Amino acid sequence: MNTADRGRLTKDGIRIYDPSDSAGMYAAGALAARILDDIAAHVFVGQTTGAIDKAIEEMVDAAGATSATIGYKGYKHASCISINHVVCHGIPGDKRLKDGDIVNIDVTVIVDGWFGDTSRMYVAGKLPRKAERLIQVTHDALMLGIEAVKPGNTFGDIGFAIQSFVESHRMSVVRDFCGHGLGRVFHAPPNVLHYGKPGNGAVLEPGMFFTIEPMVNLGRPETKTLADDWTAVTRDKSLSAQFEHSVGVTEDGVEIFTQSAAGTFHPTYGQS
Repeated sequence: MNTADRGRLTKDGIRIYDPSDSAGMYAAGALAARILDDIAAHVFVGQTTGAIDKAIEEMVDAAGATSATIGYKGYKHASCISINHVVCHGIPGDKRLKDGDIVNIDVTVIVDGWFGDTSRMYVAGKLPRKAERLIQVTHDALMLGIEAVKPGNTFGDIGFAIQSFVESHRMSVVRDFCGHGLGRVFHAPPNVLHYGKPGNGAVLEPGMFFTIEPMVNLGRPETKTLADDWTAVTRDKSLSAQFEHSVGVTEDGVEIFTQSAAGTFHPTYGQS
């Protein structure tokens, strides 16, 4: 059997992994999280996104791991770095960070064939109040989505938990991008929507591995992709934030594979 084909598939095409496979996910997730812990020191006013990405690539190499994004559909970088109104898939380059910029850094690594995928927010200089609110709501929305992960619940329950919380704060959930299954592959079923209705979608079963990665906008949810075919921005130029964890469904709940060992998953309060 191809190692990417281990486990069984549900009727919805979602792979169910064995409990022993969690060890591989924890190893990959821990490395991705440690890189995001360590990269915080490289996020400061005047720094270029290209320099941040170079440091990430060096960290991946030093760990003896592989970047999942270098070469993926022609992408050339070890991270996506998205600033302010960039929703996701920002390409590292010569852009320098300015005071008050909020930055999402997204890293995926491969360790012994397992994929660890996570992203979090950073701040260059002084954090503006409206950006602080956005970051807090986005972080809390992710954690509420994770709380909805347990056998017998559905993917719609996850989306509803996120959407209802975000909209109660008069912010919006991006519809154009979603979380995804992963394990021995980068992207696989299911599409994990960050909006939805309770009881809708596939039923969660132990052994499912996937990401939850809500993108939240201060303004409207619509996005557009720029001419580089990667960078997605808010159509109304409003600020956007994102947090992402890789998780697994257990017999009685959820396990988070990408916890921050340093307790710095949240950029201002050190929440993990």
